Amino acid sequence: MPDATDRRILRQLLADPDIANAELAERAGVTPASLWRRLERLRQAGVIRATEARIDWRRLGYEVQVSLRFTLDKTHPRAFDEFIAAARRVPEVTEIQTFLGSVDLRLSVIARDMAHWQQLYRESILTLPHVADSDALMLVSTIKDVQELPL
Repeated sequence: MPDATDRRILRQLLADPDIANAELAERAGVTPASLWRRLERLRQAGVIRATEARIDWRRLGYEVQVSLRFTLDKTHPRAFDEFIAAARRVPEVTEIQTFLGSVDLRLSVIARDMAHWQQLYRESILTLPHVADSDALMLVSTIKDVQELPL
């Protein structure tokens, strides 16, 4: 379980993922050597899985973002595996999540514009296997998008 110092390090790292280790150590109130040891321990424990880029798809020309919820026909024993494999092959699918409940899976899909979305929907989404029901939610705006520690 992370202690108060680990939480300070994680808060600072989440606020500025590109921060230099010397600055991170200073902000967290630890020495650079202590910071390195703590980061290594957090990585080995799986708390820090990766340092990754967050892409603003709209700035790259993908103006349409859609969240698709699917319920699968689970009478087929490989429905999940075959659906997921097919969804992974669609380059515009940026995220695949599975759930318990009335919705089995959710896909996040990006498109350049509505014409591109319609093409993706007809050629890639409607052809996904074992779909019993689906629902699309088109993103209008993002009000809050942060990764903060709830501590």
